[in-house]
Amino acid sequence: MLARIYRPAKTAMQSGKAKTKAWVLEFEPTSARRSDPLMGWTQSSDMNGQVQLHFDEAADAVRYAQAHGIAAQVIDAKPVKRIIKAYSDNFAFGRKVPWTH
Repeated sequence: MLARIYRPAKTAMQSGKAKTKAWVLEFEPTSARRSDPLMGWTQSSDMNGQVQLHFDEAADAVRYAQAHGIAAQVIDAKPVKRIIKAYSDNFAFGRKVPWTH
């Protein structure tokens, strides 16, 4: 079994950073998903795909994986590139494109 340890990204419906502080241990799928011929839903026989374990620290998740003999890969989050803007920048004198109606 192979597992991923990562910090989840915020959802598109969030403006804040709620539920992004904890680390998640999630198992890699062992088989590909199949489409149900009747309903068209995807299905899998892999029960470990439903398991998600949450930890406060990445070291706790790694310790858990080592204690249970699970090969784990820690995936670090990319740094967030923040663009700091102000509403008044829309009307600044030195804009690249002049402001008009």
